[in-house]
Amino acid sequence: MVRITEDMIRKRSEHNECEIYSLEELSLHQHDIDKIEYLQNWCKQLQILYLQNNLITKLENLGKLKKLEYLNLALNNVERIENLEGCESLKKIDLTVNFVGELTTVDSLKANIFLEELYLVGNPCANFDGYREYVYATLPQLKKLDGQEIEKSQRIKALQEYGDIREKILDQEAIHKIKRKEQLNQNKEKLECQNTKNKDEMTEEEKRIEEEEFWKEESEYTPESRTEMQNRIRENKNKSTPSRFEQKKEKRKIRFFNDAGNPLNVNQAKIEFSLKESDDDCSLLLDVACYKYMDTSLIDLDVQPWYARVTIKDKFMQVALNEEVKPDSCVAQRSQITGHLLVTMPKLNPPEKRKPPVSSDRKPEKKKEAGDDKSNFLEVNEEKKSIMEGLANIAKSDVANRHVRKPVKAKQPEPEVYDDDNPEVPPLI
Repeated sequence: MVRITEDMIRKRSEHNECEIYSLEELSLHQHDIDKIEYLQNWCKQLQILYLQNNLITKLENLGKLKKLEYLNLALNNVERIENLEGCESLKKIDLTVNFVGELTTVDSLKANIFLEELYLVGNPCANFDGYREYVYATLPQLKKLDGQEIEKSQRIKALQEYGDIREKILDQEAIHKIKRKEQLNQNKEKLECQNTKNKDEMTEEEKRIEEEEFWKEESEYTPESRTEMQNRIRENKNKSTPSRFEQKKEKRKIRFFNDAGNPLNVNQAKIEFSLKESDDDCSLLLDVACYKYMDTSLIDLDVQPWYARVTIKDKFMQVALNEEVKPDSCVAQRSQITGHLLVTMPKLNPPEKRKPPVSSDRKPEKKKEAGDDKSNFLEVNEEKKSIMEGLANIAKSDVANRHVRKPVKAKQPEPEVYDDDNPEVPPLI
């Protein structure tokens, strides 16, 4: 049988950050639980509780859940309605397909004044003559029974006939109790017969035949037969796959090298880092963003020619290098301000130092001609001369270099010819 554990509840409370004390809704269905326990002490704030499709035989250990509003116990082995008086806020109870045969136990729900809905479909008591009328009269606060609304006329009629209906119900309960005792006796004989067979001595073929006979055999639907079926199903399931609560997750193995033996990049610690070259291209610089307040004793560094591995609190970070380095010449430093780890790894084959390139803007000097010994500029090594002589020399060289323009001949004006016969020309005096 499966029992309720703290680990089971925490796994079902992921929506509440795995806090069970403040849990308001809990679902523990389909776990083959046979007993309700610990919930009223661990989860006092529960408002909704799902326990359907288990093997619970008794309603117990729920009285301290003062805020519980909805209780679902469908598909269980409950035979009596009891121990729910302390659930003051209870509004809805679902006991569909159980084994409630004592209908008079609904009297215990009179104290639950906020109860509005009750489901008893699929129980032996639901087949009793006068079942609905008895519930109408017993629970005046109830608004729905098995999903059907209760009308005022139905309740008034049930109250008028309550005495006769109760007598009928008690007689039918007595018949059910006799039948139930016979079922228990038959189950006891069956268990004694099964105990005589030793399954450990049976061969695999005999076990297979016995299993087939069990599922083909016709049996009455009782709490014992249902429990036996569930146990068989669980055993067969555990042979193939263990329960998810018992199954241990295998830790994923970390691969540091591929099949060819080359190092891989691994960041299990999930920390930021940077890898770059130094300014002179002679070293590789690895900057690891270690936690600022972490003690340096928790950090381990391993530098190899083709990779560098940093271990931080048993979590690994490995960086593959694209150039071979000198492990013996590496230097590791940690910042006291940021906590970062700086690893300087000299290269095994650093590049040769190149001469600075000649600027392309400089023009080659023109060769001086043989006859051109004089310079237009004052030379440093030139003999000291007076300022006036220097200015005179500069002026002379400028005049010599100028292009002499050819003199332009002025045009002589042509002599005017006067026409005496022209009437517009005035006469000569």
